[in-house]
Amino acid sequence: MHKLYSNKLVIFSLVLPGLLTFVVAILAPIILSVYYSLTDYSGLGDATFLGIANYITLFQDGVFWRALLNSALLAIGFIFIQHPIAVFVAWKLDRLQGKAEGLLRCIYFLPNVISVAVIAYLWKFIYNPNFGLLQKILEFFGYEGNFNALGSGTAIWAVLVVLIWHGFGWGMLIYYTGIKNIDQVVYEAAAIDGATDRQIFFRITLPLMKPVIKYNVTLAIISALKQMETVYLLTNGGPGNETQFLATYLYKQAFGSYKYGYGNAISVVFIIVCLAATVIMNKVFAERKEAV
Repeated sequence: MHKLYSNKLVIFSLVLPGLLTFVVAILAPIILSVYYSLTDYSGLGDATFLGIANYITLFQDGVFWRALLNSALLAIGFIFIQHPIAVFVAWKLDRLQGKAEGLLRCIYFLPNVISVAVIAYLWKFIYNPNFGLLQKILEFFGYEGNFNALGSGTAIWAVLVVLIWHGFGWGMLIYYTGIKNIDQVVYEAAAIDGATDRQIFFRITLPLMKPVIKYNVTLAIISALKQMETVYLLTNGGPGNETQFLATYLYKQAFGSYKYGYGNAISVVFIIVCLAATVIMNKVFAERKEAV
């Protein structure tokens, strides 16, 4: 067996399928994207080379910066609202044990199983200013008039609520799995030493969960940057461009306005931002580890 795996031809034959898949499915599309981003290609016909003109236009595009800001707001919402609650809920679920643990775990994860289209239209009904659940709650507390949560000025916050709620179960499940992998002997030793639940959570659970938190936070940032389906079905970037995100704006430019070259310029910047966010998160967690 050792002789077999020492054969370079065998190694090459094992690596080749994965390498070809990477080149065809990932590397080649990225190279084509970079090329088309330097042209005025509309998706049909010939493409005229423009150089960096699309990028100059992009960085002067107010809607692009609004989309980037909205993506950043969503990432902040994920990190500072969704994930702290998800960690706490996962920790509490782990301590419940029994049937209640499994039932609540399923309930929390249920929104991630439901179709994105169903989720979007469900929240459209909730936000409806005439008969929606939110309107009825406001009326119960004495509010007069119709409140349109998806209207100008409030739409982005309404969308952020939906996205944070919808992704909660997935983040919670990852944290829950991480907590389950912590050796119970550590908890037992802490309990014998007289540690309280709060001390166990902050001094044992969280420190041992650092690799999981790093992974989950990085995943959340990338998810925020590539958010598309729910926003498209809920508001389609409106009213105006108040709820545009990078992915929805890319789609609008490439397939709505037939500016395929410009859309590819957005996609290239999008990839760079995702890579930069990943590198920054790796450095942040590495510095924290060294500080300890």
